[in-house]
Amino acid sequence: MTYRFLVDTYETEILKVLSVWSMFEDSDLRRRPHSGDNRGRSPLEHMVHQCVSENLWFSTMLGIHVTDNPLPKQETRAGFLRRYARDASRRHAAAAEKPAEWWEEEAAFFETRRSRAWIMTRRLTHTAHHRGQQTALLRMFGRDLHSTYGPTADTGGLMADHAPVIYPYSDLATLLEQESGERRKARLPGPGPHPPTERPG
Repeated sequence: MTYRFLVDTYETEILKVLSVWSMFEDSDLRRRPHSGDNRGRSPLEHMVHQCVSENLWFSTMLGIHVTDNPLPKQETRAGFLRRYARDASRRHAAAAEKPAEWWEEEAAFFETRRSRAWIMTRRLTHTAHHRGQQTALLRMFGRDLHSTYGPTADTGGLMADHAPVIYPYSDLATLLEQESGERRKARLPGPGPHPPTERPG
């Protein structure tokens, strides 16, 4: 299928979103980058936004409607993990069935019209933008970072130094099982002997 790469990319994005959420602790959910400054979203607000925004885009722009309520009954970290995993997996399955012609058709995108392939691409980048904000929050909170794309300081530093990519969990099923139990993520080796940045000074 011509646009299978978009469906496959969305599948990896689901795991990336949930991987970042799994790095937070329950006590982090209502913390802000600066306490008392409401301009910076808390992790809880990020999770709400991801669930509501993605559901809205798929429902109204792509015509893929999987739920009337994208938020969990109990707004806990585990609740968000399970609800987003369920709804996003349903969206992924529906998108996988669409033919090339469907992806090329135009649909409403706010005040204009774009192809569904364009809209999906924009959705993926929108999600990546928010995930970057959340990894910055994790650093502010003093949390360790597994990979979401490439290496991190906690997986060994820079790609140029051959640091590995280490996701917290190998797949979605393992993530959901572990996050409901012992939360045994992949071991992080730490920065190693090389600086984790190109400008260590």
